[in-house]
Amino acid sequence: MSDLFDPPATTGEPDHSGEPLASRMRPRTLEEIAGQKHILGEGKLLRRAIEADRFASLIFYGPPGTGKTTLASVIARSTGSRFEALNGVESNVAEIRAKIDQARTWRDLRNETTILFIDEIHRFNKAQQDVLLPHIERGTVRFIGATTHNPYFYVNSPLVSRSQIFQLESVATEDLLPVLERALSDPERGFGKLDIQTDPEAIQHLAVMSDGDVRKALTSLELAILTTPPDGDTIHLTLAVAEESIQRKAIVYDADGDAHYDTASAFIKSIRGSDPDAALYWLAKMLHAGEDPRFIARRLVISASEDIGLADSNALRVAMDAQQAFEFVGMPEGRIPLAHATVYLATAPKSNTAYAGINAAMADIEKGRTLAVPEHLRTKTRKKLAAASGTEEEKMRYLYSHDYEGGYVPQAYLPEGRVYYHPGENGLEKRIKERMEYLRQRAKSEPQ
Repeated sequence: MSDLFDPPATTGEPDHSGEPLASRMRPRTLEEIAGQKHILGEGKLLRRAIEADRFASLIFYGPPGTGKTTLASVIARSTGSRFEALNGVESNVAEIRAKIDQARTWRDLRNETTILFIDEIHRFNKAQQDVLLPHIERGTVRFIGATTHNPYFYVNSPLVSRSQIFQLESVATEDLLPVLERALSDPERGFGKLDIQTDPEAIQHLAVMSDGDVRKALTSLELAILTTPPDGDTIHLTLAVAEESIQRKAIVYDADGDAHYDTASAFIKSIRGSDPDAALYWLAKMLHAGEDPRFIARRLVISASEDIGLADSNALRVAMDAQQAFEFVGMPEGRIPLAHATVYLATAPKSNTAYAGINAAMADIEKGRTLAVPEHLRTKTRKKLAAASGTEEEKMRYLYSHDYEGGYVPQAYLPEGRVYYHPGENGLEKRIKERMEYLRQRAKSEPQ
């Protein structure tokens, strides 16, 4: 544990000996941070706040390797603040209080500001998060939290309300390439002192397969360089070496977080939008990332009724068959019936009229008076009770549809004549619409 006489974290340059490349190449200025132009570009709110040194508490969230910790340390360096770090997995209340006591001492005796950075803040329980609140409000520390989870769901509301929230995004391939090139050319922190010959397609492969994760890109580059035997004094980084250094693409996908829900949302919206190519891509991403195929099958069944409905009632049968087929064959072959159903639903005509109808009926029940069952539709027992009470027999007369031509006779089944189902024009529902219009015209023209 440090004390008042320890040098602040921003004093001097760190010793890089033995550090991984990703740590050595950690950006020291805002300009070196890859990507994140939506929050760090010229004129953006966060950049203005950092440059003016006008911010209180910040929470960064986004996928791993996008620079959350790096950005916090750059902010400390840019504002001349002490930088203290804790981790939500390892730290406890005693450690939080100790850091705050140190920050108070530095503020009172040396007038220095401390940035308290807490990685994986969502791992702190409510009591641990609440410890921070009074010290944030008094300005004892400037708090910066980082999380891979949406803070609006995983961080306590009082802490969120006291913080500015900024989302970091996966780094684009074109922004990763300069990072790798800089690591190769930097003589102090990178491999600039080595004679390295790189094939352009090798660097491109590392950037693409890192999937927006700067740390993964640098780690893979380091592995490729350090494990390639030199030819004389030259290390030749080829595409084959790059492929071996990053064999499998790690999909950013948390089973209970934003990536899970966002990808599932894109999957269903692609089906609804009749784009089988996009739907297959999002299906492949979910399967590759280890999503529960039963979750996917359930979403297909729901979409079959919600988005296709009566335009093609066979869609529901196809979705259910896919679910049963998956249960029968399992993975990896189970992906085939799931893809079969996905393409069928995406290319089918669309209608949400049944879905809209049940929503409208449920809204009426929730908001208005519950309608009584008309007397002629009640059970025989209820009819007898009504007759015994003196209710007119004619009002209780139920007309059996099959006794009439075409199996139809006009009759009131719902008081007040409410209409919830409005057939559409797509697919087979057009025929349903024609029949319903015919029956409704008969109901208006024939006495009931």
